[in-house]
Amino acid sequence: MASTQDLRRRIKSIRNTAQITKAMQMVAASKMRKAQLHALAGRPYAGLMNRVLVSLQQRTDAMLHPLLQVREVKRELVIVISTDKGLAGALNTNLLREVANFGTENTAFVVLGRKARQFLGRTRREILADFELRDAPAFAETKAVSQFVTEQFLSGAVDRVSVLFSHFVNTINQKPVVRTLLPITNFEVAQAETTAASTDGSKDPMVGYIFEPNPEAVLDVMLPYYLQYQVFQMILDARASEHSARMVAMKNATDNAKQFIKDLTLEYNKVRQASITTELLEISTAQMAVSG
Repeated sequence: MASTQDLRRRIKSIRNTAQITKAMQMVAASKMRKAQLHALAGRPYAGLMNRVLVSLQQRTDAMLHPLLQVREVKRELVIVISTDKGLAGALNTNLLREVANFGTENTAFVVLGRKARQFLGRTRREILADFELRDAPAFAETKAVSQFVTEQFLSGAVDRVSVLFSHFVNTINQKPVVRTLLPITNFEVAQAETTAASTDGSKDPMVGYIFEPNPEAVLDVMLPYYLQYQVFQMILDARASEHSARMVAMKNATDNAKQFIKDLTLEYNKVRQASITTELLEISTAQMAVSG
């Protein structure tokens, strides 16, 4: 049985740890609220952009655009968006487990996040580029990522570009998702709201709008911007997932530490009571021996 001194030392150590995890929980909660707002605020804009692309698809031969051309996949490029720091529960573990589904011979990687870079380095996978972004990156900062992978696709160096990231569902639910970024297929472009279709049965959600100078020119401008915004939105999703997972992990750690302190305090009181009882028995025994 541990001594009272050992138990006091353990209680003090766990209490200090609980203070640290509580502080990290509060910091993560503050960042989580901002990250969630940014991630959710961009989704309506992405939906409107999809509606415009669906309308352009109806008015042009969209498959002639090089960013929409589907090729046989001989080599794939995967953008992996992870965290820079740990203490985020199983977020990175679940994300990096999906990397094993990609072959090592015909797959190259673009890395965003220190954890992914370390994992890919340990598993000896090919890294074409490594981008470092701050905690809350602006849209202009993320454009370099989409521009790099677009150049790789248009040059024929890769035949498909995918993105592996943690999709934010809610505070306690984040799941790793793989989405195809390039080529943009008809099915992906058609992820628009169908409620905006006209009453005459037309599938064009932007009936009544005129694209200047012509739909083909607008499509040439929209598709690269669409890719850039998709990458930006995925990064925001990953950041919201990171801070949410870290806040939940730190809250669980704080709660476990508090419960551990209660258990140790109870054990400490039992040991202390047993020690007092033993001392009383020794005094009583000694007194009886003297009296006898």
